[in-house]
Formats: sequence, C-alpha cells, structure tokens
Amino acid sequence: MRIRLLLALVVGGFYLAKASAEPVILGERDGTDVVTVRGVELGKGKQDLPFFPGISGKTAGAKGLSLLMVVIPPGGSAKAHVHKGFESAIYLIKGKVETRYGEGLKKSVVNEAGDFIFIPPDVPHQPVNLSRTEPAVAIVARNDPEEQEHVILLPEQAPQD
Repeated sequence: MRIRLLLALVVGGFYLAKASAEPVILGERDGTDVVTVRGVELGKGKQDLPFFPGISGKTAGAKGLSLLMVVIPPGGSAKAHVHKGFESAIYLIKGKVETRYGEGLKKSVVNEAGDFIFIPPDVPHQPVNLSRTEPAVAIVARNDPEEQEHVILLPEQAPQD
C-alpha cells in the first residue's frame, strides 16, 4: 500500500509529500536484522536526475547492492555516464524511455512500462524520457552498495547516426 501511494505521488508529480530530511531506518544495519527504509527523500544523482535512494550501504547496511527509484522528468534525460565496474538492472514502471548507449552513444533501444532492462558494467548510456508531458519512473538495482560513488559522467555528446 505504501509503495502504491509513493508511486502515485511520484507519477502525479507530487514528489514525496511526507518525506523527512533523513529516512526512518527500522532494524539494525549490522547484517543480522531485516532493515526497512521508510520516508526516503527525493535526491539528485550525479546523472542529474531526481531519485529516491532506498537500499544502500548507507541506508540499510547493504554490502553488495543498492535499490532506488529514479524519475526522468517529461522531456528530460540523464547525463551520459557509466557505472564503473557495476551492473544495473532496471524495471520501467511508467513511461517510454530511449536509452542511447555504447561508444559515442551510437546505439539505441526504446523501452516501455513493464520492461526489464540490463546494463552491463562500464557501458556508456544515457536514458531519455520520450514523453513531453509525463515523467518516466523506474526501479534500479545495482551490485554496488554505494550507488553514486562509481558513477562517472561522460563528456557531452550527441548520438551519431
């Protein structure tokens, strides 16, 4: 129920109305408790996109993964980047997104809500929301507990045909 409410707030454009400055952490981050992260506040990553950092080394004591929700505003895009040494798995909840990827961002794939997406380590990529009126919303998992620490931004570049 709480996830549905959170998604409704995000999709409706009301970014986390009840978020606090710091999330509420239920459980000990010592590797022996189940940990719940609640009330995650909207942040902005190196890729210049709004995101809700959920599970990470910092929030839950994770040792080998991170899980977050990212929002690509209408007509928006991330800065081109790589996740140095780490894989990404994405579930697109809402929207239609073109991901430009590879050397020079020459390749492209279009995904829609309900798609599962895998990005191998070190693959340059740049997701672009194809809608000018609706945000795109995705859940992102990485085998990196410090999600933003290994993001490397690439120089501005346009895809080449």
